[in-house]
Amino acid sequence: MTSDALPANPLALEDQVCFALSVASRSVVAIYRPLLEPLGLTHPQYLVMLALWEHQPLSVRELSRLLQLEPATLSPLLKRLEESGLVRRERDPSDERALAVRLTPRGRALRQDAEQIPAAVVATLGIEVAELQRLHGMLTRVIAAARP
Repeated sequence: MTSDALPANPLALEDQVCFALSVASRSVVAIYRPLLEPLGLTHPQYLVMLALWEHQPLSVRELSRLLQLEPATLSPLLKRLEESGLVRRERDPSDERALAVRLTPRGRALRQDAEQIPAAVVATLGIEVAELQRLHGMLTRVIAAARP
């Protein structure tokens, strides 16, 4: 954005990108809540499961990188998922210092129920998939631009 494109009041709340992103994030996560509740997952746990359904096994370090979460934030999520019987954390045989995270049979089976969630979210939002894909692309650019 060039300086001549700035609004008359550069501090107007409704014009702030941070405000729109914050409200949109909370609103979308709220849509997931009732869909995830029957699966026994919170939204952050769902993100962990998505990564594992696609890439398992993963080291805690790899999972942290994929989810862009600090290991200290990820550890309690993994502990709760392990207590729920969805994942196992084991020492990596090739590197005893690393923890590998694997899905249990119950965690793998949960994927089938979770496959309904994306379509339910799209239906609730009432926004075409192509439009959501464009939004995803823009948000990915924002994330990359905001990285230190």
